[in-house]
Amino acid sequence: MAETVTIARPYAEAAFRAAKEAGALDAWSSCLDRLALVAQDAEMAEVIGDPRLSAEELARLFVSLAGDADATLVNFIRVLADNERLALLPDIARLFAEQKSAEEGVREAVVETAFPLSETDLKSLVPQLEAHFKTRITPRVVLDAALIGGVRVAVGDQVLDASVRGKLDAMAAALKN
Repeated sequence: MAETVTIARPYAEAAFRAAKEAGALDAWSSCLDRLALVAQDAEMAEVIGDPRLSAEELARLFVSLAGDADATLVNFIRVLADNERLALLPDIARLFAEQKSAEEGVREAVVETAFPLSETDLKSLVPQLEAHFKTRITPRVVLDAALIGGVRVAVGDQVLDASVRGKLDAMAAALKN
């Protein structure tokens, strides 16, 4: 897993630079997300790995699936095909999205909770988290019954633990001291 990310990172960085220079971050992001979904499909993975298909044929296929792609994006797809890197599109799209979010000042917040959050709860929680972490965030909710109650939020390497499990662990540590 880490190896594919390592290989995908320079492609994602190059794609980000090209999209930023063209002023087309949203268009590239949308296209890369679409192509990542295609590349993740099991049947398409077989097509990508088929030695009977040339890089040019694969590039044409992916360009046709890309939708409204500018010339630079078409060239990027061809480079991926020529270097046998089309299977990395999911990693490339994810890394591209991370760079785009960082550029826009938005960070992902992993909100762990013991119970599902309603849309209303999440909407009221986001402004509080943005104030605490001093950045705009996009929440991603993860259920973890071990928390018992409350939430645990991670934004990058910063963690806000307001869970019952966290409070119990803190009390246990205090009692041991």
